[in-house]
Amino acid sequence: MRNTQLSRAVRAALVGALLVSAAAHGQATAPEKKTTDLDNVVVTARSGVEARTKAETSYSITTIDEDRLRMQAPTSVTEAVKSVPGFWVESSGGEASGNIRARGIPVDGYGSVTLLEDGIPVQHDPALGYLNADQAFRLDETIERVEVVRGGPSSVFYSNAPAGAINFIPRKVGDTAEGLVKYTVGNYSLNRLDFWYGTPIGGGWKLAFGGFWRVDDGVRRPQFHADDGGQLRATLSKDLEHGDISFDVKHLDDKVALYLGIPMRTNANGDIRPVHGFNGNYGTLAGPETEHARMPQGDGGVYDFDNAEGTHVKRTQVTFKFDHDLGDDWKLAESMRYNTTDTQRNGMFPNALQSATSFLAQDAKRLALIPGATALQFRYVDNPSQIYDTANQNGNGLIVTGGLRGVTLPVDEFINDTRVLRKFDVGSQTHDVTLGYYHANFEQDFSRYSSTVLTDARDNARLVDLVGVDAAGNVRGSLTDHGFYRYGYEWENASGKSKTNAFYVSDEWQVTPELRIDGGVRWEKVNVEGYTEGKKTVNLGGTPAAAQVLTGNGQQVHYDQSFDKTGWTLGANWQFSPRQGLFGRWTSAFRLPNLSTYITNPTATPLLQTMDLAEAGWKYSDRFMDLYATAFYTKYDNVSFTNNVFDRNGNTSTPQTGFASTKTYGLELEGTLYPSHWFDVQFNATLQDPKYKGLSYTDVVANAPVLRDYDGNQLIRVPKVSYRIVPGVNLLDGRLRLQMSYEHEGKRFVDTANSVVLPSYHVVSASARYDATPALSLFLYADNLTNSLGLTEGNPRAGEIASADAGANTFIARPLLGRSFRAAAMYRF
Repeated sequence: MRNTQLSRAVRAALVGALLVSAAAHGQATAPEKKTTDLDNVVVTARSGVEARTKAETSYSITTIDEDRLRMQAPTSVTEAVKSVPGFWVESSGGEASGNIRARGIPVDGYGSVTLLEDGIPVQHDPALGYLNADQAFRLDETIERVEVVRGGPSSVFYSNAPAGAINFIPRKVGDTAEGLVKYTVGNYSLNRLDFWYGTPIGGGWKLAFGGFWRVDDGVRRPQFHADDGGQLRATLSKDLEHGDISFDVKHLDDKVALYLGIPMRTNANGDIRPVHGFNGNYGTLAGPETEHARMPQGDGGVYDFDNAEGTHVKRTQVTFKFDHDLGDDWKLAESMRYNTTDTQRNGMFPNALQSATSFLAQDAKRLALIPGATALQFRYVDNPSQIYDTANQNGNGLIVTGGLRGVTLPVDEFINDTRVLRKFDVGSQTHDVTLGYYHANFEQDFSRYSSTVLTDARDNARLVDLVGVDAAGNVRGSLTDHGFYRYGYEWENASGKSKTNAFYVSDEWQVTPELRIDGGVRWEKVNVEGYTEGKKTVNLGGTPAAAQVLTGNGQQVHYDQSFDKTGWTLGANWQFSPRQGLFGRWTSAFRLPNLSTYITNPTATPLLQTMDLAEAGWKYSDRFMDLYATAFYTKYDNVSFTNNVFDRNGNTSTPQTGFASTKTYGLELEGTLYPSHWFDVQFNATLQDPKYKGLSYTDVVANAPVLRDYDGNQLIRVPKVSYRIVPGVNLLDGRLRLQMSYEHEGKRFVDTANSVVLPSYHVVSASARYDATPALSLFLYADNLTNSLGLTEGNPRAGEIASADAGANTFIARPLLGRSFRAAAMYRF
């Protein structure tokens, strides 16, 4: 069955995959590179009657096949694309809620790229705010390969994809029954089962089903299950006389931890390390004392906060695909997806970090609220007799103001994409034309409730109370309620719906056997409507923590807005020899305002974001090397920046807003070297100069307006230099594959003011696969072998325009997850 599996994988690669960055050719089961990478077929970000190979493609695309995917064994959707040049990815927050910055587009989450499953968006808008597309998708063994398009025609074929598309392609059932079972364990109490089985069932029908189940305590252990759950899917398909049809149902019920920043400090020599008493590789502020809380609400109810829920997604997805030959060379391609998704997103957010001494000094003005008190002290909630040592508690004497935040987001969504295709012969030339119509409709509710708590700065932080004591040291009262500093500092209740309609057309014009020109146009219109309930502050009494609780005022502010825009792309490919070619492309793309723009700000005045993207590339492939070099340019207009800066004195989040454009010039390199049949080196690199243009906003200082101008500053979180090198060896006739990866990320900045630096860092990881028998394979993975403390982000709650952490010796930041090990056994049958 091993040979059957391999032959099926090879066939699939030749007819349905683009194997770029040819690390895919480092398969241990194929010790010699036998075919050119340029012969592999492209399926993402194009539409046509005929197949198109990599050699004929006029845009940048990377494919990760199943063997390469298993050797990398990504722990999240975001981790799966870290080998893609032009992308800066951040996955230090756990299995979901990752960030991707693509080709100089400074948008968090998945705001610049769309996430596809089998060519259909996982979520029409992959950046709904607190609901990124990667939260609603899990990678498992039902997925065979990944294709990633950078820029190119993505914005013509898909909504909300100005910088590219990431397409996860499921396994297909062959002519015989086959399956696999994979079990994975890890040193962080990981236990995971993946499985897939596909078989013909008669009458031309084929059935497949699979999924995963997983539980673990997390690399950063909060002392409760960090990740717990899984998914199941079933697919029924049939090849028809003039096409094919498939039905797919998938249900996800999974909880994943949301890892947030930890207390860090700058040493005298400039090195950044965790504060004393905190483990930077494995520590997290979340723990048993902040796991569960019942928080009083302004309407008299109680909010049941459970941090063990993390990001809990319950999603049922139904997909229908139908391809049919209409006759007279016309073809119809229909894709339809419906999903209902319930998300509960809880987290312990570190809003601010400061010394206990300065905290007490700032709050001394509130001493009068406690009759008979002459001084303020910190006492531990679980041991009120223990006085907090303001000078050196836990070796640092620091206090964290944390936010226990709960967000609820139910979404119902319907997506339909209809394409009509035909190839026309015009003399010695051909035109492969596609006419398309896309429709998406979704409804979303949004509610949020947050309270602030005070904790010490240590792993699994303990709650502290701020108490007033008399001259004899006796406690006379408390400004907090069992660690809660303020109930209800955030509150939202909103609901909205969005409707999108788009028409697009594309043409692939074969001018000569060597030259192809392709272009496309997309017109799109979106309508968003809904309401946001207004807020008021109430005093629940009984404790100062309940004196200013935000709640709804019963008044709804409605909105109903529509936007439309046209974008286009034009590219050409010149394959002047079988082994190499050149391509170029210009794309005018856009991103329309979405429901997240309004759902908590119904009076927003959004600016339509437009982008100009250019790329020119050279591709070369032979027996010893695959090499792709692409120069790119991105101009992004009307980027709006709105971030909430937490103010502990008022226990409020103050919005800051700025507007800018960006310009980025860059060079992407990727490929594989094959010096011998037993040794290969995969690599990718990005060199870029990402800058803000015209970034300015007005601040208020001492009741006077002050203009902040950050023109020419480096884009936040985006390095100028990044690269990844993966040398590997194939031994024992390909039965043993050993590889190691070295990743380097250059210096970045926390804020647009470039006032807080995220230093450069590197990560070393390793993996191995041993085929014990033709059916049984064993895997070993070691992530972050050197325990790198590379910082992926600062504290967004300190402000991402001009960070309040500028110049601070101690601050909040999020480093990489610490060293971890996994082992897996996979059996094919």
